[in-house]
Amino acid sequence: MANISISDVRKSYGKDEVVHGVNLEIANGEFIVILGPSGCGKSTLLRMIAGLESISAGQIAIAGTVVNDLEPRERGCAMVFQNYALYPHMTVAENIGYALKVSGMAKAERLEKVRVVAASVGLSEFLDRRPGQLSGGQRQRVAMARAIIREPRVFLFDEPLSNLDAKLRVQMRHEIRRIHNRIKATSVFVTHDQQEGMTLADRLVVMNKGNIEQVGTPEEIYHSPASVYVGGFIGSPAMNFLSGQIVAGGVMLANGGKIPLPQALAVAHNGSLAQIGLRPEELTLVPAGKGAFDATFEFSEELGPSRLYHFQFEDLTLSVLSADKPPVEQGKPMGIRVEAGSVHLFAADTGKRLRAREAVAQPELVV
Repeated sequence: MANISISDVRKSYGKDEVVHGVNLEIANGEFIVILGPSGCGKSTLLRMIAGLESISAGQIAIAGTVVNDLEPRERGCAMVFQNYALYPHMTVAENIGYALKVSGMAKAERLEKVRVVAASVGLSEFLDRRPGQLSGGQRQRVAMARAIIREPRVFLFDEPLSNLDAKLRVQMRHEIRRIHNRIKATSVFVTHDQQEGMTLADRLVVMNKGNIEQVGTPEEIYHSPASVYVGGFIGSPAMNFLSGQIVAGGVMLANGGKIPLPQALAVAHNGSLAQIGLRPEELTLVPAGKGAFDATFEFSEELGPSRLYHFQFEDLTLSVLSADKPPVEQGKPMGIRVEAGSVHLFAADTGKRLRAREAVAQPELVV
């Protein structure tokens, strides 16, 4: 195992800086998922850890050793790529054991290690096949076995499940987590898929335009997003956002509706303009006039155990996820009930999360 320390790391291509002073500490044996949309810098950061991209400024240390100037093979990392990167002319066994062959390990010892590792990822019966004779999931397992056999201090995963179908992605997520738990190597996994991130990570690192927006456990990030960006990126169905002004007891909407807030939060930011984040699963449908505000029903999506309702509210589309599945008539208004404790409040100008303790110096208002 190895800890990874990333200190003020930057990456530039010419005059364009794409990673802006990233700082991150990854503990021994931790499973970190770096999450964000295409172009946010997550794969570039991973490749800098691996040594496949140079570092323009800052420092990366693995197990206490600064690796800025070390070759990839000297860093103790094994990388699993999106496209598997297997040798098509080699058998599964040859692909898995190639690094050991290059290092000069005796053939008998090498074949025994290949056998053991192949068994651990369910490839024992495929050792004589070539990559072209395997399914996508089997090829990904070969790529993982090739990484495991090196017994690395650090596993690096660059969107390894992107080419798999939905069912296989779930199976491979479970497989990756099982392998991590068994080997206990430090793992860094890059993905744009928030469901992968939520299910795999000990901690999530959410990136936005070359910066780290928030670091925390999946639960922390889901229940307390640090910004509008994180709130909108994490969660499915996506968070709803409304605008209003904070007054005594809540947020007044433009149409006269009022969303309740915890008292300390409302007092701390009284008079401020804000964005209100509401998760669809935390809203309740009630008769018109009985909720925080009314919205006009447009259509719904049947999801089996629940139903996702879509409403028109002012010039926005607003979603409500309900397990009760109440009947709603198209084009008719329904009330939306909001509990004060489920409201996510963000500054209208910066998009950053508002907390009661941030705005007021009075101790009695700190929560």
